[in-house]
Amino acid sequence: MHLPPYLASFRPRLLSALDGYNRERFLKDAGAGITVGIVALPLAMAFAIASGLKPEAGIWTAILAGALISGLGGSAVQIGGPAGAFIVIVYGIVERYGLANLLISTACAGVLLFLLGFFKLGTLVRYVPVSIVVGFTNGIAVLIVLSQVKDLLGLQIARMPADFFSQLRVISAHLDSLNLYSLGIGLSCLLGLFVWPRLFDLRQRETNGFTARLLKMVQAVEGVPLKRATRMASRTPGPIVALVTLTALAYFAQLPLETIGSRFGGIPRALPAFALPDFSWATVRLLLAPTITIALLGAVESLLCARVADQISGLPRHDPNQELMAQGLANFVVPFFGGMPATGTIARTVTNVRSGASSPVSGLVHCLTLLLAAPLAVHVPLAVLAGILLYVAWNMGEWREFARLRSASSHYSLIMMGTFLLTVVFDLTVALQVGLILACVLFARRMSSLFQVVEVSQTPDSAYFQLYGSLFFGAVAKLDPILNLVESAPQGLRVRLDVQSLQSLDSSGLDVLEQLHKAIVLRGGSLQLVGLNAQPKAVMERSGFLEKVQSL
Repeated sequence: MHLPPYLASFRPRLLSALDGYNRERFLKDAGAGITVGIVALPLAMAFAIASGLKPEAGIWTAILAGALISGLGGSAVQIGGPAGAFIVIVYGIVERYGLANLLISTACAGVLLFLLGFFKLGTLVRYVPVSIVVGFTNGIAVLIVLSQVKDLLGLQIARMPADFFSQLRVISAHLDSLNLYSLGIGLSCLLGLFVWPRLFDLRQRETNGFTARLLKMVQAVEGVPLKRATRMASRTPGPIVALVTLTALAYFAQLPLETIGSRFGGIPRALPAFALPDFSWATVRLLLAPTITIALLGAVESLLCARVADQISGLPRHDPNQELMAQGLANFVVPFFGGMPATGTIARTVTNVRSGASSPVSGLVHCLTLLLAAPLAVHVPLAVLAGILLYVAWNMGEWREFARLRSASSHYSLIMMGTFLLTVVFDLTVALQVGLILACVLFARRMSSLFQVVEVSQTPDSAYFQLYGSLFFGAVAKLDPILNLVESAPQGLRVRLDVQSLQSLDSSGLDVLEQLHKAIVLRGGSLQLVGLNAQPKAVMERSGFLEKVQSL
């Protein structure tokens, strides 16, 4: 298919994935899509509820955004929808600005994401330091855990505040309303999610003692039907097992638990009506910080997820710019139907790949599965969703990074811990801003330490120095000794700078060289540059400085 010239850069992966598409691939994609759709149902509801929204906001986001991201994105197997990383951001925006302004900031973030992809700036996201990503990811995981304590314990709290310390205070003040049934169901869900995949790993490991004898007994009595059932069970994701079994237990045992139906009145079957939020430029300016935060986090999450999908799927690499354009369109459209921010989701994408997906068709089937299964979620206890989210938070966090801080550099440790603490204590917007500023400052400091000025020789009428590294704004102070020497030396001093090892030069570095040259000329001396490299030479030529000095 040939696109018009103005759409030449807009090339969804779905178009190329359908070349040579056959029935066998469709069956595999359909199976993977159904599996992912069932997994996505509890996660979409849980993310929305934890964000202070109704469960249908998460479901419709997963359906609409998921379809747009799969149909228009640059990855063959990425699944889009609401993500755990957005819980803290969305909850904070709703608390501070209101639901209507969340919709506006999400739509504006969608525009930013689309422009990033359209102007081929997708690779810029990779410049975000990994220490910042680890820091805010761990911070978000901690806040998700705290946000689920209310539903895990069944506490009677009308509205949870957004900030960390207020949440702790409100939870401690309502511990007397603890519901032991809710705690039991929630912990059972969490324990089951940890145990379920490990049950089937036992068959693939060398065991001894009681475990080995038990497995031999089971293998001796199990027939083909049992083997088949065991194989099917091993492929069933843990969240599905927990959701179905614990919901059935709570329903038939008539446990006094709060459910989606009792709190929200069920899941609407019809698509939400299209509605335009009250938009104004004054509002957009007010929402600049949350808009940038949503866009930046969405870009980082989606492209990291796409890279993981590339590694485990073996399919052609994703197109980061096309992926960002699809993410932008999804986030622009979804708010008009009452949705929340969407991005690529690692857990669902990995499930999709491991279930046999080979094209974006599986993502579209996942959306159809959600559409059909959503009305059945009315009896799901909120404690079960809390258990699922606690498991998601545990898998989200890079907890081993805390132990590795002993061997990490001081720069890495400072940025990671600073971002982590700011995310927990304040919010992700502040954490990202401070983290990026701190990363830039520390990077400039480190680069300045690599720049060196070495004195080769000095006589009453001449001085010879060698410059190494990059002369930029953070390193210009290292030329002060040469400038002091010129100002204190007799008239007619000849200064020679060997710049063969000077790799780069910025405007601040050029400015200090011009100041040095003026000081030398005022005292009747001369400045000579030896061995100019391409980049410093180009900077000097554009400014006209090269014509004023001698160069060899």
